[in-house]
Formats: sequence, structure tokens, C-alpha cells
Amino acid sequence: MKRFAVPVFLLCLTLVGMTLVGCGSSNHPANINGTWNASLVDSNNGQTSFNFGTSLIVNGDGTLSITNFQFSSNSSCFVNGETETGSFTLSGNFNGQVSGKFAFTVQSNSANNTLTLSGTATGNTISGTWQLTGGTGCTGNGNFTMTRM
Repeated sequence: MKRFAVPVFLLCLTLVGMTLVGCGSSNHPANINGTWNASLVDSNNGQTSFNFGTSLIVNGDGTLSITNFQFSSNSSCFVNGETETGSFTLSGNFNGQVSGKFAFTVQSNSANNTLTLSGTATGNTISGTWQLTGGTGCTGNGNFTMTRM
């Protein structure tokens, strides 16, 4: 019985060790957690409409915890603060690259202005389209790019 138990124990130890090494590999990121900078370009004139920075953490349910959000461009559409919400859904191949669907919304606290971003995350870049709806002078659309810092 002892002859059988030792090889089985060693085999189990080897399998557990190989599994832990695979799970702990830093070559396969599982989310978009980190600090990001965004640039939103207007589709009508090709000019940058908004720039902002933020920190994102993906929660277990796919929603985003958003902190340190701040516009670095001036806009009369968002002058008295804003509320940010978002989601991220992983998809595709995880061979060293994060991939998934990204949604992000900024709602002004003092006006009915809403900035919506919809895109795809691939590695250290998120890109897609944006749309601003709201009051006079607070409408527009275009493309955006976010880069992990």
C-alpha cells in the first residue's frame, strides 16, 4: 500500500503545481483594471471634443467601478459634476490579450446631458464610437480611443 501511495501523492503534487503555474501567469490578463486616458474626436469636424482620464475596475458582474474620473478638456455640458457608469464583457481569445465589449456613460448632474461610449477593448486600447445627447450645444458624435497608462 505504501508503494502505491507515494507515487500517487507525487503525481497529485505535480499536477497541482502545474495548474497553479498556469493560473498565475501574467501573460493572460483577465480584465481592464487600471488608469485610462480617453480622446473623443467629433465626426463632423475631426476635432477633439473631449479628453478625460479615469481609473477602472471590472466587478464580478461585469459592471465597472469608476474612480478618479476627470475631464481634462473644458465643456459647458459638464460643469457641476457628473455620474459615470459602465460595463465590460470579456470575449474571444485570451492568449495574452484582453478582449471584450466596453460600454461607458457620463451623465451630467445639473443638466440632462449624456455622453455614451460603446466600443471594444483589445489589450491596452479601447476604441469605438461616442454620442452626446442633451441641451443646446451639447450634442455630437464621433470616435474615441482610450489608452491604458
